[in-house]
Amino acid sequence: MRTGLLRMVGAATAVYGMAVTARPEWLARPSGLADAEGRVAAATRVSLRPLAWRDAASGAALVLAPEGPALRAAALVRIAADFGDAALLGATLPDRSARRMAVAVSVGWGALSLAGLLAPDPRRRSAGRG
Repeated sequence: MRTGLLRMVGAATAVYGMAVTARPEWLARPSGLADAEGRVAAATRVSLRPLAWRDAASGAALVLAPEGPALRAAALVRIAADFGDAALLGATLPDRSARRMAVAVSVGWGALSLAGLLAPDPRRRSAGRG
């Protein structure tokens, strides 16, 4: 497991999640959920905040979880969230371009977490040599 990569993904996810919790339009606009003038409906803002808070919490878990089973569990939650976002947003966003972008971004972040989870720990490899 590449702890540093997982912590970096976690930090970026937590910051983004907190930002979108405060300003849901930062997710709504690129997702095609704003009107032609860029306004985001109140119901859309309300709906996006829990999603953003989930990202903030799961990102914080990646940053704070101790190495071992807790960090693996946090990584699996983050991976499930990202691949779930890819599937659900890819199937339901109203704009085709936004669907493609949402899938690419979600799969990309999920793949980073998956790589961090599955990659061998370089410290163990170098500790074995000697």
